[in-house]
Amino acid sequence: MQPGIEKAQILIESLPYIKKFYNKTVVIKYGGHAMVDEELKKNFALDIVLMKYIGLNPVVVHGGGPQINSVLKRMGITSSYIDGMRVTDGETMDVVEMVLVGKVNKEIVGLINFHGGKAVGLSGRDGDLIQARKRTIIKGQSKDTPPEIIDLGRVGEVTRVNPAVLETLDARGFIPVIAPVGVGEDGCSYNINADLVAGAVAAHLGAEKLILLTDVQGVLNQAGQLISSLTRAEADALIADGTIAGGMIPKIECCQQAVANGVGKAHIIDGRVEHAILLEMFTPEGVGTEIVK
Repeated sequence: MQPGIEKAQILIESLPYIKKFYNKTVVIKYGGHAMVDEELKKNFALDIVLMKYIGLNPVVVHGGGPQINSVLKRMGITSSYIDGMRVTDGETMDVVEMVLVGKVNKEIVGLINFHGGKAVGLSGRDGDLIQARKRTIIKGQSKDTPPEIIDLGRVGEVTRVNPAVLETLDARGFIPVIAPVGVGEDGCSYNINADLVAGAVAAHLGAEKLILLTDVQGVLNQAGQLISSLTRAEADALIADGTIAGGMIPKIECCQQAVANGVGKAHIIDGRVEHAILLEMFTPEGVGTEIVK
């Protein structure tokens, strides 16, 4: 009897959070080890299905870098990177779109549906969901030196998200699963960082939360301890003093921008932890680092 009572107590403790987030939108960026480990993939799907059934509106945006790399390698196509972004020519873009939209997206949709959800796969082309423009990097700009404009090819940045498509799916009980491929005014596809797409989608939907699944605990201080909560200003200070560095910087900037554009809170959590999303959403302790206004 006692184990059953303990389970009931856990459900009761989660009730305030279920009430708080009922009918609210939560955008989850799915990536990292959670997309590879079979048990974590199952847990992710169950978390998303549970969220939908208790009255939340989850929206999933996924990555797929390792899967793209694998296909490019088999095809003998070598990728180069600038500031962590894949230089994407036309041939590479064809592979990116094929893998993200035709393979990874459908696998995630199938996984969620297998575990009792109703997921629908989308890319930026569907209903002009994600409109984009070409992204370039400008370096070396100074008083005496002309700027160096670096062409990344078909790498894009989000200019607009069409929320009507996602709102219609949510209202009918479907879970949108979005591949981070945008479409430009010229009709061309653009490869966009999945974190940036998730942040833009969260902002355009007025989401309660943006959650980024990663392969790290969250933001650590200089002693290696997890920082559970940061304001935008505190995050800026940690970037300035080098505490936040490397690949964590664009994730933090994505969270800061989302919060600045109306998202309630943004979270960077460890996707290697079983049911990390539920722990963040429905327990007082939470996991990972939250970014607040």
